[in-house]
Amino acid sequence: MWLPLLGTFIWLAWAGWREYQKLQAYEAWAAEFDRGKYDIRAVLAQAGATLVWGQPTPQGPINLQSLDLHDVDTIQVQVNRQPLPPNTLVKRGQAIELVLILANGSDYRIPFIDCDMANQWEKALQESLQTLKSAST
Repeated sequence: MWLPLLGTFIWLAWAGWREYQKLQAYEAWAAEFDRGKYDIRAVLAQAGATLVWGQPTPQGPINLQSLDLHDVDTIQVQVNRQPLPPNTLVKRGQAIELVLILANGSDYRIPFIDCDMANQWEKALQESLQTLKSAST
């Protein structure tokens, strides 16, 4: 009876240590950016008009992609690939994504686990996009 509990405890300790290592690697990576987010699905950071995102690992983010906000036409939060209406409660387990749609119609999808955080990023990026557009006119 105690052996399965001991195994479970060891696995939980290992999983916690691994997540801590991912967070430490993210903090070192994100130090050069103006703002950043970390969750178990993705890391995202912004420096000026440049967005960079990827997957967190204990060695640091991998599969990094970057995009200049000048190229973005529309920013929206989607749940299960559908635009999120205002004041909508999101059920647990649904796919939450911040979607960056370019003028040519292609898009980039950044996963989130927290809908409130996705909405905050959408608002901040909308403000950055408006500032960039008004500065270029």
